[in-house]
Amino acid sequence: MTTAQIPEYTTDPFFGLEDKWVETAPGEITHYHELGEGAPILFLHGSGTGVTAAANWWLNLPDLSEVGRGIAIDSIGYGQTVVAEGTEYGIREWVRHAVRVLDALGIEKTWIVGNSLGGWLAFQFAIDFPERLLGIVSMGTGGAKLTGALKSHSNPTLTEEGIRETLEHFVVNKDLITDELVSLRYQSALNDTASDRLKEVVAARDRDREALPLDFDVLSTLDIPVLLIHGMQDSVIPVQRTWDLLHVVPHADAHIFSQCGHWSQVECAEEFNTVIAQWLSTRI
Repeated sequence: MTTAQIPEYTTDPFFGLEDKWVETAPGEITHYHELGEGAPILFLHGSGTGVTAAANWWLNLPDLSEVGRGIAIDSIGYGQTVVAEGTEYGIREWVRHAVRVLDALGIEKTWIVGNSLGGWLAFQFAIDFPERLLGIVSMGTGGAKLTGALKSHSNPTLTEEGIRETLEHFVVNKDLITDELVSLRYQSALNDTASDRLKEVVAARDRDREALPLDFDVLSTLDIPVLLIHGMQDSVIPVQRTWDLLHVVPHADAHIFSQCGHWSQVECAEEFNTVIAQWLSTRI
């Protein structure tokens, strides 16, 4: 059995989140952040270059942890999570990793809040492990075909300017993409490159757009509450993705933010937190 070591790492104070670690498989140690008590809420990040749980949820986890026990993880292949030798990546592998986290933390059922790739994972989780799921909040749900700005995810430019360009695709208000945020994402992207995993992770994600699209027939039978969130000006995953899901998932609500891009949890953070907290608090 391989024993992995916890890295000597501290999340940058910019994000204001404490680091936690849990062994989730032999040779695998998951890095995560946790706040709050009560009903578990698992936060699954997106897949932009240099993404981490902290860089996706730093503006949301503190507020939403007032509703339940917020747990934001670095999925395998991202951030500081230590992966075992021979780890494979892909939609089902990321879902299974999420289940391993729940098992390690002693959580039987959870809510999932997912952004982009994380929303795609939330729905695949509902297909593969329905007995472990209480409900879904998904914004800019991933899994759409490669079009427009989404193509930049498949060929990221690993410079600070390249990171800035990618992040600016996520928002309408470009002032949100500060020099500090760009620098932090760039440093995280360098970690991905140094671990030799970035190309493998991106290839697995884009392979599964074709190999494992969401099964709408199964989603049409979901018997859990679902909240779909989208920015009207999302150029990465067009708002049509939410309309498509809304017409399939039986118990789905939707909230559309105007003058907002793909990063609704950042660009509309205060209202985003209010909408989700109110929606969850009536269902938890």
